[in-house]
Amino acid sequence: MLKLGSTLKGYAIEAKDGEIGNIADFLFDDRTWLVRWLVVETGNWLSRRKFLLLPAVLGKADHDRRELPVALTRAQVGASPELSEHEPVSTQMERHLYDYYKWETTVGDSYFGEHPIASRFSAPPLFGSATAAGTPAISRDDSDPHLRSLAAISGYHILASDGSIGKAEDFLIDDAGWGVRFLVVDTGSWWSGQHTLISPHAVKEISWADREIRLDVSRDQVRTSPPWSPLGDIDPVYEADLHKHYDWPGRP
Repeated sequence: MLKLGSTLKGYAIEAKDGEIGNIADFLFDDRTWLVRWLVVETGNWLSRRKFLLLPAVLGKADHDRRELPVALTRAQVGASPELSEHEPVSTQMERHLYDYYKWETTVGDSYFGEHPIASRFSAPPLFGSATAAGTPAISRDDSDPHLRSLAAISGYHILASDGSIGKAEDFLIDDAGWGVRFLVVDTGSWWSGQHTLISPHAVKEISWADREIRLDVSRDQVRTSPPWSPLGDIDPVYEADLHKHYDWPGRP
């Protein structure tokens, strides 16, 4: 099911012995737009720590209760490697997490294949540039250059091949495969406040310095795309029409 990222934020993560926190953000790979990690904030029971959770270990979401089950205990989470808000996520930390939970490192096929998206641009650390006092700095070479925060790119300007079309307002995420399937663009004054959906297939570049997402589609293509409302559903027929209009690869 496709769900807005803003809607999924705040979902409770239910461990075997009780709630362990709420989703605070999603870290995705900017080459494949797959969500690699969920950032979970534990709340008061663990001094408001944040930790990373692999989407593959989640059970089926209960959207009515806004919950996601996971086969972990509070004790396991409490002893897991802690996520610092003052450091980028390093490949070393990712390895520690896999080792700690004994998770498999095999990843399934990407919805977008192996096409590198936005791989030519460097980006700032996910949670700021300052280093926590008394904590050794993580080498820039050890940080993952393709791991990005959806919260960080919300509000980025969206540029078609011939001009601006608005800002990234939200993202539609497949809660089964945990891929970002569409960017929700608020077109603002350019198109009378309409909203439109853009597939990551159309993303040519992301400029972290300029806070811009550059597309390989034109304004006219966007204006003539199948209409969509934030209150509407994304059914297979609509998605097929959208892919056909832009000539995007992949399913539906």
